[in-house]
Amino acid sequence: MAHRKFVRSVLMAVPLVAVGSMSVACASMHSSNTANAAAIPEEQAVAAVSTQMPSAPASPSASASESSSASPVVSSLPGLGSHTLAAVPASAQQVVLAVGGGKTSSDATVQLFTRVPGGWQSAAPAWPAHNALHGWTDEHYASDLKSPIGVYNLTDAGGLLPDPGTKLHYTQSSHFTINGTGFRDEPLAGSYDYVIAINYNRAPGTSPMDPTMPMGAGRGGGIWLHVDHGGPTHACVSVPKDDMKQLLLTLDPALHPVIVMGDGASLAR
Repeated sequence: MAHRKFVRSVLMAVPLVAVGSMSVACASMHSSNTANAAAIPEEQAVAAVSTQMPSAPASPSASASESSSASPVVSSLPGLGSHTLAAVPASAQQVVLAVGGGKTSSDATVQLFTRVPGGWQSAAPAWPAHNALHGWTDEHYASDLKSPIGVYNLTDAGGLLPDPGTKLHYTQSSHFTINGTGFRDEPLAGSYDYVIAINYNRAPGTSPMDPTMPMGAGRGGGIWLHVDHGGPTHACVSVPKDDMKQLLLTLDPALHPVIVMGDGASLAR
């Protein structure tokens, strides 16, 4: 029964791929005073309401093989059990692996892997990261302050800053302005300088700000990889700014990148 529930949730959660009864959302708010309402993570207490057209990539992205050439090849993605590995598409050549320190922990690590002959190769060292305040969940709902456990495609990016040269569809907009403080009273300014949308309950091929939520607002939306602000998120995964930029320069839609995210024990299933 658990396996059937897992597969059914995969089909409902994301048009491309998702794992488990894992519904996700950095929890979202909607702007109702513009025709182009934006899906905005809860961290954003203040957002400028302005819309710009997506910009074209500035330059080719860095080669994944070049960035990972010195790393050893491993036969399988580390720490993943058969249940999780089965949800990683055969077409995925790049995997962002986000592993939480525990089911209720907001601390995590993120590492980028590239599929090569014989297995997987680390494209970068593991980075310190944060996830949601209350840890991880197999079934996410808006405002539950938990990050979803699952496997999700990465197709779209954006940010307050200009496109650094990513091959992902990139939207630059002042919509990504954020102010205020986080759970540890840390400033949130700059958290959305760079973001990568996690394809949970969203329409792939659109701006991270697109408000479309196929499963409804109650299941949350607007879950992103974004710049770390030094504390827990509402549901997103955050990494240091330089590492976000490296992800943007390395991820290539032609390689079908996905994120595998969750606490270590859950991913080991």
